[in-house]
Amino acid sequence: MKSTKQDAAAAIVAGVGGASNIRSLTHCATRLRFELKDGGLVQAADLDRIPEVLGSVPQSGDRYQVVIGGAVQSMFTQIMALPEMAAVGTGESDADVKARERAKVRGKVAWLDAFFEYLSDSFRPLLGVLLGGSLIIAIAAVLDALHIVPFQGVDRATAAGASWIFWDAMWRSVLYFLPIMVAYNAAKKLKVDPWLGATIMAALFTPEFLSLGGYTYKATAADPNLFTKALTFPDTVCTTNTVLNTESCVAHIFGLPMQLNGYGGQVFVPLIMVAVLALVYKGLKKIFPENIQMVFVPFFSMLIMIPVTAFLIGPLGVWIGTGLGTGLAWLNSSAPILFAILIPMLYPFLVPLGLHWPLNALMLANIASAATNHQDFIQGPMGAWNFACFGATAGVLVLTTRNKNRELQQTAIGALTAGLLGGISEPSLYGIHLRYKRIYPRMLVGCLVGGLLTGILGWSSGGVKTGTFAFTSLLTIPVFSPMWVYIIAIAGAFLTAMILVIISDYRTPEQKAEEEAARAQAEADLAMEAGAASASIAAATTSLGGGTATLVATDVVAAPVAGTLVQLADVNDKVFASKALGEGVGIVPTTGAITAPASGVVVTAADTGHAFGIKTDDGVEILVHVGIDTVQLGGRGFRVAVVKDQRVNVGDPLVEVDLAEVEKAGFDPTTIVTVTNTFAMTSVTPRTSATVAAGEPVIDVRV
Repeated sequence: MKSTKQDAAAAIVAGVGGASNIRSLTHCATRLRFELKDGGLVQAADLDRIPEVLGSVPQSGDRYQVVIGGAVQSMFTQIMALPEMAAVGTGESDADVKARERAKVRGKVAWLDAFFEYLSDSFRPLLGVLLGGSLIIAIAAVLDALHIVPFQGVDRATAAGASWIFWDAMWRSVLYFLPIMVAYNAAKKLKVDPWLGATIMAALFTPEFLSLGGYTYKATAADPNLFTKALTFPDTVCTTNTVLNTESCVAHIFGLPMQLNGYGGQVFVPLIMVAVLALVYKGLKKIFPENIQMVFVPFFSMLIMIPVTAFLIGPLGVWIGTGLGTGLAWLNSSAPILFAILIPMLYPFLVPLGLHWPLNALMLANIASAATNHQDFIQGPMGAWNFACFGATAGVLVLTTRNKNRELQQTAIGALTAGLLGGISEPSLYGIHLRYKRIYPRMLVGCLVGGLLTGILGWSSGGVKTGTFAFTSLLTIPVFSPMWVYIIAIAGAFLTAMILVIISDYRTPEQKAEEEAARAQAEADLAMEAGAASASIAAATTSLGGGTATLVATDVVAAPVAGTLVQLADVNDKVFASKALGEGVGIVPTTGAITAPASGVVVTAADTGHAFGIKTDDGVEILVHVGIDTVQLGGRGFRVAVVKDQRVNVGDPLVEVDLAEVEKAGFDPTTIVTVTNTFAMTSVTPRTSATVAAGEPVIDVRV
């Protein structure tokens, strides 16, 4: 039956332990973010089998992420529409749950998890408008390159006139007011009234605050047409740095000096401010009774935090951002090749852990800083990582098209589309790269090649730079300068990773054998279904035509190993326990000698030794699965004794298993025996003996 989103939604809920195990559910650009009551109930293997799921990511505490990709919004809607999800999220807010769960986290790095989650959740909701702004400026760059509208150059305001001013406002609105947006998200993250956080930050953007360092122009009495410039307020003092050609002003407020800065685009200021605000806000809520908190908590929060931000936090945040940006700029200018290599080589390890957010904050700080001429030099080298990632995905797409792996092919198509057009790497990363360990080394070579090209070709120009926050995709290429250097670098990264994956394959020999075995098993299943249908029709025809009873053969499936018999519903694997792979039994083995449970032909023999399929002469299809998730051992501890298409008799050895090795690796050694074509049999009846010896009957089958 074809999978539907509703089926997938129900399967995802079951995979995380059911609706009763879910405290809350939110989502970001690519992932479902679960807050669970007991993270130990998650069945990661079940989740990974769902076609719509690209991967799953456990986090500290009982947090869990399920990677969906671009369709995350519709999947979230489908899950929340399930009847069993009606009670989820109706109590505490998502922020309440996250704060409480974060407080319960134990471990040496819990504070680090919380820090990066704070950064992540402060920026993540803004990715859409940041991407929109980057595409607006990319369009301007294209129009300028085609000489349609002169958007670029020092005389752009004169050349383009009001058109440039209007277009500039469209994308600058995001970056200029970014601190207010970040303050809103950060406050929401820390369980503070988000509008309060936004209001405090917005105080530094009001015309009144900006006028403190402004000038007044007045005509002189001697010449009415001659205007002179003077500071608007006599208690504001400005000095000019002739070297940097910048001006700094200090206003005296109630006799206290306050350094004036332009806070448009600053990100460290709201992050620090909200962290302090959270302490003040929660302290005030303890002081004032609940019935007057609505008035006095915001009042005193504003009365305290606006001056503290203007006098202390604002200058400190600007200093931190400028200092970090200047330090990286020094490295970029002193060792440009090293810098260009370092950035793309770090990102493949930072992104899966969510540790790339500080670098994103630095990019935005560079764009806002006059010290870097409002240019960011990190995103250019970062493009080498993204396109190496997309190139590896393209290589996987080529191979899956050849080997007809339709499921992974569809994943690769979706991931490549999201990457090349949206600059989003998560679908590739979680859907493919982290599943196949051979991809990462090849992708890193692509990162290295792209970084080298960026460093060498961009040496004379000081590296590849951009004046906007851009998702590194095909659509945003025009925002980088020198564009030709950037194009060559990302093309080199893309092609290197793609060619290496195509040449050497994305699968280990074990994974390749397993995929081929699974495909052969699927083809055998289809053939058996057709055979079973034909047999049923023939039996029905004989019965109707001759008036005689249909003969029914009885087969016995023997225990492949000695041990303790358990019912299928009790095994620690939901797929087998649900009987989706047929009726059967589980055996907790006392020996590692696994034998054939019936006479027939071996239709599947995984090189990893964890699974065997046998088809009897009567058409009974039997699956012997040695251990749960033991495929992850890659054949370690397994010595396979048979090959595909070999004929075996009951009791013949299939595989010798080192049970100590299996248990040492943390896997359940329970061996499962099922009749996979149960639906085609007259009856399949498991036996209920407590203990069995190898060769004793455990399942009765009426064909």
